[in-house]
Amino acid sequence: MSSPEQSERTPRTCCAKVFIQRDYTEGTACKFQTKFPPELEGKVEPSVFDHTVNTINAMYFEAERKDTRTYCEGCLACLTAYTVFLCVDTHYEKSLKKIGRFIQEHNKNVYSPRGLMIVDPIERGLRVIEICILHDSSDSRS
Repeated sequence: MSSPEQSERTPRTCCAKVFIQRDYTEGTACKFQTKFPPELEGKVEPSVFDHTVNTINAMYFEAERKDTRTYCEGCLACLTAYTVFLCVDTHYEKSLKKIGRFIQEHNKNVYSPRGLMIVDPIERGLRVIEICILHDSSDSRS
């Protein structure tokens, strides 16, 4: 049984796909390459693509950042035998939801009108950002 929200996020299997790989040049932090893929030429402006990927990278950096709040969260988890997480989302889980909302909003306002759809990287194991080309909008512009 799938919800309407889930079917909105699930890409069609018959569409062309572009994959933005992880960038490991600065270590294993969750960061994606910002190189503009040639497959998206004429479908989306490079500045829009850069803004999207840089924002996603910044959000994952914030999600993985360690500060006193995350350490206190861990201590509280130990003291409550991790039962606190039955009632409260972790900082990381909240960040993942925020990233999901950002991608969903960008799909709705920016990418869907151009015949594209970004798949949340968490659905691909944080290995890639998948961009589905739902229909070729460059043919209609010619």
